[in-house]
Amino acid sequence: MIRRYAIIVGGGASGVLLAYQLLRLDRRAFQVTLIEQRSEVGRGLAYHTGNPDHLLNVRVANMSALPEDPDHFWRWLSARETCRCADRYCFVPRQVYGDYIASLIRPLVSRGDDLGGLRILNGECVSVRENTDGVVAELASGAEIAGDIVIFATGHDARNIPAVGYADPWAPTSAAEIRKDATILILGSGLTMADYVLSLLRNGHTGPIVAMSRRGLMPRAHRRVPPLSIDELQVPFGASASQLLRWLRRLVDSHSAQGGNWRSVVDGLRPHTQRLWRELPIDSRRRFLEHARAWWDIHRHRMAPEVEFTISKAVTDRRLALMAAKIVDISPNAAGAIVRYRRRGQAVVEGLEVDAIVDCTGIAKDPAATGNPAVRSLFDQGLARIDPLHLGIDVSSDCAIVNRRGLPSRRLFAVGPLTRAAFWEIIAIPDIRNQCVQLAGRLVRNVERESEVAIAPSVAPLQVRAPKRRAALVGHH
Repeated sequence: MIRRYAIIVGGGASGVLLAYQLLRLDRRAFQVTLIEQRSEVGRGLAYHTGNPDHLLNVRVANMSALPEDPDHFWRWLSARETCRCADRYCFVPRQVYGDYIASLIRPLVSRGDDLGGLRILNGECVSVRENTDGVVAELASGAEIAGDIVIFATGHDARNIPAVGYADPWAPTSAAEIRKDATILILGSGLTMADYVLSLLRNGHTGPIVAMSRRGLMPRAHRRVPPLSIDELQVPFGASASQLLRWLRRLVDSHSAQGGNWRSVVDGLRPHTQRLWRELPIDSRRRFLEHARAWWDIHRHRMAPEVEFTISKAVTDRRLALMAAKIVDISPNAAGAIVRYRRRGQAVVEGLEVDAIVDCTGIAKDPAATGNPAVRSLFDQGLARIDPLHLGIDVSSDCAIVNRRGLPSRRLFAVGPLTRAAFWEIIAIPDIRNQCVQLAGRLVRNVERESEVAIAPSVAPLQVRAPKRRAALVGHH
């Protein structure tokens, strides 16, 4: 059988799940190289936290890495002596889930002279280019890796943090060296805000915390309710955003009248959301992003009940204030910053002096200004383009990256949050795992078909070419 060489850029959950599926389906079809900047694979931005208060936003029952084996994570968790879950409907620390993801590929890592399986390179991928033989990924060290295909699994493109007066929302609060009694302004009131507040409280913070967003909305919490079974024929695919909203409200009202919970309806819609997004007219997508996105997010992306209790108590105890307002101006000063803002529905501009600001508004808003050099290299070469709504890179329905001329690549692919422009609901594990299974299946089948036609030579086996100026610094784990 022909063996192809796949390079996965990004060793967070998305990259690991894809590597696992490629090798699990047919280890003869691919040799996989995983490039990850962090020292550990499987954690990425979401699961690297060491704070035990940072819980999964999805219950254990829905977090298996294997769609066909929904209890896989539960069995893995139950085998651990530290497991404190009474059943599958609990919410565990995200750090634990990072351990689970990493455990999936540990047995697949190549040892010694083994040319099969998985190879892990610790380093930053700064460029990907195509040539007549295949693709080449370049690391920051100058080393180059040759392969047949590259799959980008780089996750969320986090916002750049201004140097003065801002704290990193993804770093431990102790790293910001914020006084315990400091006044802190958090921009955004979503799940990242909740995480940061949990970190502050765990670290003994006593000062005022203000969470400010345009609508002042906070994510709802999970409840122990089953998803509603929604038949595909019931869903009005291709309808406008307003028509969809009316249909959804009627469905919620009908289910509630029968004693049901709106959460069941939202969860029941999950298998259909990606198709709904793909078939939604472009103008309706734009209106959804502008007017309905915040409302959808707080109902769709919910927090664990334990997190809800802590955050609600902080609000009741006046340790956390939620404010619906828009920033007018931020003026740094010696103490921190003066923030001028306008409350929602008000014309008066008010001021607030804060010691630190934490931007928890989520991902970067301008894909063209990405801080990821590998993705940037695709734009520079015309190998990728930004989608019409500027959500991210443009990909086809089979995850192929679309170039500047509108043509899907045969060598460049993407999975996970990077593909949200095409799939929208692709930031949670239940959606990512399905995407990785489907893409891995297509890639393996392509190799099998090639093998049936002829045993053709591939590109040379994995080569790590050191830069001329010095030896390569990348290592295998």
